[in-house]
Amino acid sequence: LQVDQKHLDANYFQTKPYLDNFNSGKGTHLVIVKGVHVEPFGGYSSKHKSLKELPDGATIAIPNEGSNSGRALLLLQKSGLLKLKDPKNALATPKDIAENPHNFKFKELEAALLPRVLDQVDLALINTNYALEAKLNPAKDALVLEDRTSPYVNYLVARPDNKDSDAIKKLSAALTSPEVKAFIEQKYSGAVVPAF
Repeated sequence: LQVDQKHLDANYFQTKPYLDNFNSGKGTHLVIVKGVHVEPFGGYSSKHKSLKELPDGATIAIPNEGSNSGRALLLLQKSGLLKLKDPKNALATPKDIAENPHNFKFKELEAALLPRVLDQVDLALINTNYALEAKLNPAKDALVLEDRTSPYVNYLVARPDNKDSDAIKKLSAALTSPEVKAFIEQKYSGAVVPAF
């Protein structure tokens, strides 16, 4: 709201599904300026070494919150483990699964709790920030991980009236510079991925 109310010129934390939901819920018209990075969502297991090892009837834990639930299911769909009724539904829940050939069971839990249930489920789909807090290395420990093509890029966002201003253009160029790209790649080693 601070950007919409002109208290700030831009923000940089929103994914497109979050922004779309925010705009429709708050009646705002914020717009994407530039994608900067992805914090890749991943699937982790303490019982299996690959997705192919998941048995029929495996229990998969996913976040119980709208866009993260959909994000988990979209990643499982991209991996060929299931099909959604709407293959692009960013707000999908297990009720939106059209094909579940392996009869996976889904446990919907608060996102912050997912790392704690790794020993109780076959696979847990975990946001990068919670994975890192749990000492998981997304690049090494995830059985499946989003890449820069994820629809969950973190964007620089502004208003329609200032998105093309010189200040926003300079900020966008700075956030997507070769130096920032190198910093992200060196600092996060795959736990955060440049989107440019």
